[in-house]
Amino acid sequence: MYFKKSIIALTGLFLCIFLIVHLSANCILVLPKDTARTLYNAYSTSLRESFAINIIAYALYLSIILHAVYALIITLKNRKAKSQRYLVNRFKENSSWTSQNMGLIGVMILLFIVVHLANFWARIKLGMGETVPLDTHGNKDVYEVTYNLFQNPYYVIFYTVLMIPLGLHLNHGLKSAFKTLGFYHKKKLRLLSKISLIYAAIMAVAFGSIPFIVFLK
Repeated sequence: MYFKKSIIALTGLFLCIFLIVHLSANCILVLPKDTARTLYNAYSTSLRESFAINIIAYALYLSIILHAVYALIITLKNRKAKSQRYLVNRFKENSSWTSQNMGLIGVMILLFIVVHLANFWARIKLGMGETVPLDTHGNKDVYEVTYNLFQNPYYVIFYTVLMIPLGLHLNHGLKSAFKTLGFYHKKKLRLLSKISLIYAAIMAVAFGSIPFIVFLK
């Protein structure tokens, strides 16, 4: 069990680092349209053509799979065990709503990832769907794909609403990851809990607000 939890913790921390990088790229989208198009497309092209980034991308895909699979296994085992002990330890009275519903939150995030990949990764990386046009510099116009998608109010609402479970997952997951990896000192845990909350809030609010900013351009 500890091995599985360690894999979840390590892959989770790796994904948290990825989110910071991803958010920094998404912030380009809020710039004036012409500037955003040039910078975002150049950035996207450099990522696709970088051998090192492609290796990291495969590590990212593997991390998502391992994180989801091991989390599902542990969630099912815990649910089975706790269902037999509720009357003794009053688990529901001593744990947060997020802790009790990490499985549901995880499914919601996984749904978002699938939809997000279908709209961006599958079209841009795999060439599925409509052909991605080129900008004036000869780069794939990823900005245009993103801009058009964020002009769809239903997708904007879907994207933004699902940042709420992402924030809940990040806050709880980071704290759990630190404990799994051996951070048990009370003062350090309190500090790490604050860092987790701040990080989760920034990620959820920032990712959730960018689609609205683009939509209102």
